[in-house]
Amino acid sequence: MTRLFFHVDLDAFFASVEKRDDPSLEGKPVIIGARPGHRGVVSTCSYEARAFGVHSAQPISEAFRLCPQGVFLPVRMKRYAEMSAIVMETLRRFTPDVTQISIDEAALDMTGTERLWGPAAEAAGDIKLEIFKRTGLTVSIGAGANRYVAKVASGIGKPDGLTIIEEGREAEFMAALPIEKLWGAGEKTRLALASIGVTSIHALVKTAPGILEARFGQAGARFLASAAAGGDENFFSESVKSPSMSGETTFERDTISGEALDDVLRNLADELAARLLAQKVSSRTLCLKLRYDDFSCVTRRSTSSEPYDSSDLILRSARELLTRNWNGSRPVRLIGLGLHGLTEGKAVQGSLFEKGPDAAEKARRAVEKIRISGKGRLMRARFIKSGEKRRDED
Repeated sequence: MTRLFFHVDLDAFFASVEKRDDPSLEGKPVIIGARPGHRGVVSTCSYEARAFGVHSAQPISEAFRLCPQGVFLPVRMKRYAEMSAIVMETLRRFTPDVTQISIDEAALDMTGTERLWGPAAEAAGDIKLEIFKRTGLTVSIGAGANRYVAKVASGIGKPDGLTIIEEGREAEFMAALPIEKLWGAGEKTRLALASIGVTSIHALVKTAPGILEARFGQAGARFLASAAAGGDENFFSESVKSPSMSGETTFERDTISGEALDDVLRNLADELAARLLAQKVSSRTLCLKLRYDDFSCVTRRSTSSEPYDSSDLILRSARELLTRNWNGSRPVRLIGLGLHGLTEGKAVQGSLFEKGPDAAEKARRAVEKIRISGKGRLMRARFIKSGEKRRDED
C-alpha cells in the first residue's frame, strides 16, 4: 500500500487569530510577542511583517528596528490553544492518526483513506475548506510518502498552499529547491556547506558521505544526505499513539544566548499550559529536547510528584533541565518541551498560567473573556509606557 502523509501548518497562526478577532488588523504588519522596550522574542508575525525581515524567535528589539510601524501585541496563548484545539479536532475527523507537532502544526497519516476522502488533492482541499469554515483560518498542506517531505512541501506556496509530492519523486522535488528550503539546516549549516563548495541541494546529493562526515560528523552527515534526497530520518519520532504533547522552536541562527533560550522556554511553557487546559488533561513528566549545531540531539526528563498545573511550574522545571544539560557555550539550533503520560482531568483552570489571589484570578479571567469576545483589548499596565498610545488604536 502506498503511504501518504499530510503535514498541516496553520498560516502565521497567532497573527491570523488576532486578525480574525480584530478585522481592523487586516493588511497590517502584526508582531506577536513582547512589547518594544521589553526583553523578549517574536513568537510569530504576519506575512506583512515578514516582508520587513521579522521572524519568530527574533529579539523584539531587532523586530522593532526592522519594522517600527508594526502592531506589537502580547501573546494570548489560551486563545490560540482554543483555536488550535478546534483545528486538531477537525483533522481527526479525516484520520485518527494525527500527531500534533506543535500548537500550529500536525502530521497526518492518510494512508488508506482514499475510499473515504478521495485522492490526496481532494482530501487536502476538504480539510482546508472545513478548517476555514470552522475557524476562519487558512492552512498550508504538504503531502508525500513520508513525513519529512510532507513537512518541506507544506512550506511551498504559503499562505493557503497545497503541494503534493508523488511517491518516487522526492529526490527530484528536493533537488529543485533552493538550499534554504532544506528544513533542519539553519544558516550556520548552510555556511558550513558553502565552505566545502555545496551551495544547492542538488550539489549536496552529489557530495561524498566521507566529506560530509568530516565536516558535520556521522549524525549530521546522515541527516543532510537523507533530507537532501527527500528521505525520512525519523525527524518526527513521536508516536501518534503516545499520550503526549510537545512544541519546539528552531532558531534561524544557532545560539548560545541564555536569554534567547529562556524566552523560547517561556513561550513553550505557556503553549503547553494552554493546551493542557484546552484538552482537559494533565501530566507529571516533562521532557526537554536540545538539538545542537552538529545535529546531535539529547532529551532529558523530569518527573514531578504533583501534576504540572501552571506555566510557571513547567518553566521552572524546564530551566532546571536546561541548566543541568547545557554548558552555556555549545550552540543550540533547536529547543523543545514536551509533556508525557497525559491523563484525563486537569488542574484548577486559574492555576495554569499564574497563581495569585482570587481577585487577581477573577480579573485575569475577565480580561481573557473580553479578548476572546472581540469586544476590546486589555493589557497589563506595566507593558504601557507613560503617555504611550497603543499602535493598534491609531
